Parts: sequence; C-alpha cells; structure tokens
Amino acid sequence: MEFPTETSPHTARPNSVDTVMLRVILALIPGIVAMVWYFGWGTLINILLASITAVTAEALVMKLRHKPVLFAISDLSAVVTAMLFAIAVPPLLPWWLTVLGVLFAIVVVKQLYGGLGYNPFNPAMAAYVLLLISYPVDMTNWLPPRMLNDHPLGFIQTLHTIFAGHLPAGLTWDTVSGATPLDEMRTQLDMNRMISEIRQSPLWGDFGARGWEWIGNWFLLGGLWLLYKRVISWHIPVSMLSGLIVMAGLFYIADPNTHPFPLFHMFSGGAILGAFFIATDPVTAATTKKGQIIYGAAIGVLVFLIRTFGGYPDAVAFAVLLMNLAAPTIDYYTQPRVFGHKRGQT
Repeated sequence: MEFPTETSPHTARPNSVDTVMLRVILALIPGIVAMVWYFGWGTLINILLASITAVTAEALVMKLRHKPVLFAISDLSAVVTAMLFAIAVPPLLPWWLTVLGVLFAIVVVKQLYGGLGYNPFNPAMAAYVLLLISYPVDMTNWLPPRMLNDHPLGFIQTLHTIFAGHLPAGLTWDTVSGATPLDEMRTQLDMNRMISEIRQSPLWGDFGARGWEWIGNWFLLGGLWLLYKRVISWHIPVSMLSGLIVMAGLFYIADPNTHPFPLFHMFSGGAILGAFFIATDPVTAATTKKGQIIYGAAIGVLVFLIRTFGGYPDAVAFAVLLMNLAAPTIDYYTQPRVFGHKRGQT
C-alpha cells in the first residue's frame, strides 16, 4: 500500500504580521477598558490620537521611500506601537506631546532604521523615555484612580484639557492629579517612613495600589491569551517577572520595613504590561530560547534595581531599551549547536 507523502514544511504557519498584531490589539483591550474605568477617558483619547498619528506618519514615510503605502499600514504594527505608547503615558498628557512621541517612535526609531523588522529598539518605549526625560512634569501628572478621585472629569472636560491645556473652572493640577504608586512609595520611603506606615493610606490595595492592581490583572489575562494563541512564548514573560520577584523577595526578606512585598512590584506599575506586550517584541528581543530566558530575567532585575536605586520610579522602559542593546550579543552566545557538531566547532 502506498502512503501519501508531503514535502516540507510539515507545519502550517498561519500567523501573518497583521494577524499577530490584531491578536495583540485584542489582548490589550481588557486592560485598556480597565484603564478607562479607573482613570477616565484620557487613555482612550490618547489611543485614538496616537493611532491616527502613527498611521499617518507611517504612510507619509512609506510614500517618501516609494514603498507600497497600503501594505505597510495594513499590517497594524503602527497601531500596536501607538497603543502601547498611549497606555504608558498619563491620561491627561497634552496632545502635542502624544503626537511628538508617536512621530519619534514611527519616523525615527522605526522607519529611519529601515522599517518593521530592522529597528534595534522598541519604538513605543524609546518614545516614552524621550518624553519622560524631556518633559518630566507632564509625564508624571497621573490621575488618582476612580475610587479616590474627588474631581472626575467627563469626556468633554477631558478632551478640552488634553487639547486646550486648561482644566475646568475651579480645578487645579494639584486637585486632579496624583503620584503613581511607585512614585508615592519612593517618596514616602525617602521620608524614612516604614512600609507598615505607608500602607495605612487608602491608596493601597491587597498587593499594589487600588485600581492599578486590577489593571495589571486584566493585562495579565490578555497576556495569557497571547500565550494560549502562541503569539508569544512563555520564556520572556516568566523569566522577567521571576527576575523581578526574586530580586524584590531577597530585599524584602533582608528588610521588610524598607522594601515592599515582592508582588507590589508586579501590580503597581508597568511590569505585567512590559512582560507580556513590550519585552516580547520579536524584533528587538532575544530570539533563542535560552537567550530569551536570560534577556527576560535581566530586564526583571534591572526593573527592580532602577526602581529601588535609580532616579525613575517605573523602570520598565529603561530596562527594555538597555536589554534591546544586549539582545544581539545574547543571541550570539546562546545559539544552539548545529546537529552533529561538537561544542566549539563552527
């Protein structure tokens, strides 16, 4: 009896770039809905503004390069970059800073290096760091979460604040803005207060800050869905969060009065978003399995060190960019041996 045979490859690869990007967008939606619920309409407005700017910039650059415009913008990579950037910045960030950041991400970080697949740095995080260093006041004007906000802004008020730069009558930035949980924890520790005293504030929840920890949970749900769909592998998210928790755990064991419980670091900032949606960028991350574990763990360690001893409370963007530099070297030294070759043979 003759059996039908198939030529290689024997496994189908249905995941095109646009399919992968669409799944990333879908995975971000639960966390985005949670951000809008806890921090108001600003996040959604920023996403729309950033997406329009990103697609327009990508189209113009491709036209100048005499490349197919529709093919470039239809892969949704510009939209994903815009969404990740818009999620990371404060909800009331002035419109022109959002536009400036996205233009830098698309035109400079992505297209000037050759476009998708050639950029050495994560565009969204590079833009975030540019604005954070250049405009630190605007980039730290976060709103308090819904349950702690005495002056919530409606959609029209938020729109007016973002585009006109003026708060509604009778309100000041001191009344509507607040520090992020990581910034508040750092400030209170610098005042020589103990963790037990700091956590008496209504800002804190079970592990992280109220509102923030639920946002982290919803981004975690989206990240797990990406794992289920095999859009990403477990190596970078698990190693990054493990590196962060292990470092935080060691310092917590050494002195629980000045170092918060490890899960605080996981649920009070951008750690979960960074682990599943940013560090896993296939263009800028390590590509070998062993390399991904090293890459992710190093990001987690750097996040903790920068948060604890550096000048910026949330360090995911800095840690990712630093390890983007190291990714090619990590890949070089973690390449699997060619079958049949001994160690050291080329």
